[in-house]
Amino acid sequence: MLRPWFFSLLALIGACLAVMVATPAPARAQAGTVGKPITLCILRATPGMTAAQLLRTPSSGFDCKTPQQKFGAGNFWVISQPMSVADTRQRIGVRVLSQWQESMTLYALYADGKVATIRTDAHAATRNLQLGAIVHRWLPRRDAPVVRLLWYVEGSMNLRGVVLGATIATGTEAAMSNIVLAAIYAGFGGLCLALLLYNLGLARALRQDYLPLYCLMLVALMLYALSSSGTLAWLLTDIDNRTRLRINYLTLAMVGVTAVAFLGHFFEHGVMTSRLRALTRIASAAVALPALGIALLAPWGMRGFDTALSLGFGLLILSIVPVLYSAWRHHSPYLWLFLIAWSVPIGLGAARTAYSFNLLFYNFWLDNSTVVSMAVEAVLSSMAIAYRILMISRERDEAREQEIAARLLADTDPLTGLLNRRAFLHRAIGRAGNQSLLLIDIDNFKRVNDTIGHDGGDEVLRVVARILRAAANAETLVARIGGEEFAVVTSCDRPIEAEAILAGFRSGRMPFDLAVTASIGVCNGPLARETDWKALYRAADRALFDAKEAGRDRVRAARAPQFERAAAA
Repeated sequence: MLRPWFFSLLALIGACLAVMVATPAPARAQAGTVGKPITLCILRATPGMTAAQLLRTPSSGFDCKTPQQKFGAGNFWVISQPMSVADTRQRIGVRVLSQWQESMTLYALYADGKVATIRTDAHAATRNLQLGAIVHRWLPRRDAPVVRLLWYVEGSMNLRGVVLGATIATGTEAAMSNIVLAAIYAGFGGLCLALLLYNLGLARALRQDYLPLYCLMLVALMLYALSSSGTLAWLLTDIDNRTRLRINYLTLAMVGVTAVAFLGHFFEHGVMTSRLRALTRIASAAVALPALGIALLAPWGMRGFDTALSLGFGLLILSIVPVLYSAWRHHSPYLWLFLIAWSVPIGLGAARTAYSFNLLFYNFWLDNSTVVSMAVEAVLSSMAIAYRILMISRERDEAREQEIAARLLADTDPLTGLLNRRAFLHRAIGRAGNQSLLLIDIDNFKRVNDTIGHDGGDEVLRVVARILRAAANAETLVARIGGEEFAVVTSCDRPIEAEAILAGFRSGRMPFDLAVTASIGVCNGPLARETDWKALYRAADRALFDAKEAGRDRVRAARAPQFERAAAA
């Protein structure tokens, strides 16, 4: 049964997601889309249009109401509303979100009528990419303030917008954004690396098939964060920005596929039915194939592949629900941890899918939600792994205890707790060096049973077992090999005095203070083979018979057969 605190935690997570999505970015963001937001209007480019003409007549044909993504792919002019940067002493720059496009030319109109032109192709976008995948272009310093910005964008796929997340920011704001995001991404990378190394060790030690999948998911997460954060552009400064975006799609698909594969292998046997496995494979293919299409064929079919990928992620998220339901039906002890771990990725994944279909407005943190949500999922899944390892350890301990108990039951005489005949022979035959075999037989045991009953006779056998244990050392084997017959094997280097055993019988407290005695036959010799045992047993048994014939309550010793043969020769 799920506890009330669990639903409270889910409600808290849901509230946090709602606040993150609903709160305007400037109200809380200190990173990414920093600076002053710029209001934009858009116009599809046609032959003959020039920047000078559009800056002179900014109201001619620009649409300020229709969402940019409604215009489809192509070439566009995007113009800002009139602006004024009050303090021209600070260095300022224009920041926009990295998008799939061939080039972007920025025209900055100053109050003195001068226009600065800054062209950014796919390689220049990489060289000017900041953390958070923000393209930042510094504006030339002039005494006059900037009053309007105009972009000419060529080859835009316009999947989410043509110019997205545009702000004008100071150098201090841009530097602070990089510092904050560097701390976030470094913390995420360190977390993933620590979890990866730890779980690689566990995978090598435990040989559980879900652990390599978890490690693959962590690797995919780190690769996705490396690319989507813009860090890859700092490492490979000459890479085409569109190549980086291709890597984004591939690594994001890897994250989704490996995460669902890990989920499918984590739960115990029976949770993942053949239908559920087929569903998750179809969902994984629905994510992987469009991502491969973008990586190999884009820009051809880019918008169709992107839509298919969004639908694939929606199906992937939905495929998780029946898996969790099946785990609930099977009363999986790991379900509650996975519900917590996956509630954040499912919630943010659903929000991001809605954003992909332009059902939600652009938000920097929502656009980067995969890193946040999967970091939470990775940590909580690691907790689930630790919990499962604890359960496996307990199960193995219980199985080991049951195995030991079963072995003890198979090897032990249930009445006395001594070794039974089979276990005794298994351990005795093959011992190195000369051994001493003592056969102990209780005198007149039938009379004991007739006098105090079978229950009393059983108690006598238990007392005899305690006497023999007390006389034995750590290397001695003690067994009950017949009704009232016992056997002791010990090394001749550490012999047991048979007379001491008889003294124990005489002084031991028996049921109803009954006087109980025993006769002992002793023989020394090797026990390397089964034939040695048979010869030694026959000799000790003859000695026991001699002790009985001599009046009982005494010890008789016999020479080992090989010594008898040597004497006869």
